[in-house]
Amino acid sequence: MPGSLVLMGSGETSPTMVEVHRAVARGLRAGARAVLLDTPYAFQENAADISARARRYFARSVGLEVEAATAVAGADWVFSGPGSPTYALDRWAASGVAGDLRARVRSRQGVTVLASAAACTAGLATVPVYEIYKVGAEPHWREGIGLLEPLGLRAVLIPHFDNAEGGTHDTRYCYLGERRLSRMERELPPETAVLGLDEHTALIIDLESEAVEVAGRGGLTVRRPGAVTVLPAGTRTNLAAVRDLAAGATSATVPPPRPARAAAAPAVPLEETMRSCERLFTDAVGKPDLVAAARLVLDLEAEIVTWAADTEEDAGGVDQARELMRLLIARLGEAAGTAGLRALVEPLLDLRARLRGEGRYEVADALRAAMARGGVTVEDTPAGPRWSAAAV
Repeated sequence: MPGSLVLMGSGETSPTMVEVHRAVARGLRAGARAVLLDTPYAFQENAADISARARRYFARSVGLEVEAATAVAGADWVFSGPGSPTYALDRWAASGVAGDLRARVRSRQGVTVLASAAACTAGLATVPVYEIYKVGAEPHWREGIGLLEPLGLRAVLIPHFDNAEGGTHDTRYCYLGERRLSRMERELPPETAVLGLDEHTALIIDLESEAVEVAGRGGLTVRRPGAVTVLPAGTRTNLAAVRDLAAGATSATVPPPRPARAAAAPAVPLEETMRSCERLFTDAVGKPDLVAAARLVLDLEAEIVTWAADTEEDAGGVDQARELMRLLIARLGEAAGTAGLRALVEPLLDLRARLRGEGRYEVADALRAAMARGGVTVEDTPAGPRWSAAAV
């Protein structure tokens, strides 16, 4: 069976990576054994739930029946994803799994898919992201499991490369930021490159033909001292070209990106869907078009169902989307009440304007006072009258 190594920056069990998983699994033989390595998150109290969601995702979205295991011997397809890179490293080294994963790549057999925390371990060194970002340890490296060296790549792999969760502080480069990554790069062995994988992005390496493809939403960054090259999604090249870039060869050439293999449009990350939905909802309520606003709430609910299998414990996207949906439902209820009131108030405002235009100010003022007693405040502004309803 042809071998593949697939590394993902994030989104490994989300709609954004479905087509990548399907394309890679297509080459598996009938009855192939598929294994989920749960080691990176095995210490978490909800480990069983993460495994169950991942298995449902692969069964329903990819058509692959997956078993949770702690070893990879005899597996045709192996997947490992979110959690702690260093927790996985310690246990894989002690159990021999690290050596088994290296043997798979060295023999160029089987499909090996590592994402997020697991992908972080693939190079010759690993970012201990929990220890640095969440505990406050001094920036340092841990030894990696060395899956890239049999492919001629002397490099470290950093997922979540374009992360922007920090907002006011730099969380790129798997939450390191530029300052810490620059410091850590100086501590790497000579001639070592940084391979940065953006979120919702995959690096697919055909181990037999050495064909390379970047798929998904972002790109692969090859970073060397004084040189940075970005291979965007759609790039199809070969390992030789990536080796040249990682080695700092100035003559390295990479073909321009080509359209992705999948005919379907790539899925949009949930965070983008949420922002778009909230913006469109506000526009619809402002028109008002309450039917369109209600349809947007239903669309968001459908996206929440689609993303429910996402196992990335640090994203929290589905919970945030549920909170947004509840907020939009409340706003829809308020808008519906306001829309009904508007049907009564606006004709009265037109009548008041006519009365004022005819100089019948006493009657117009009486109408305004009556509206105030009914809970509607009218304010005259240079742009025209504005009204608001008193809170119930």
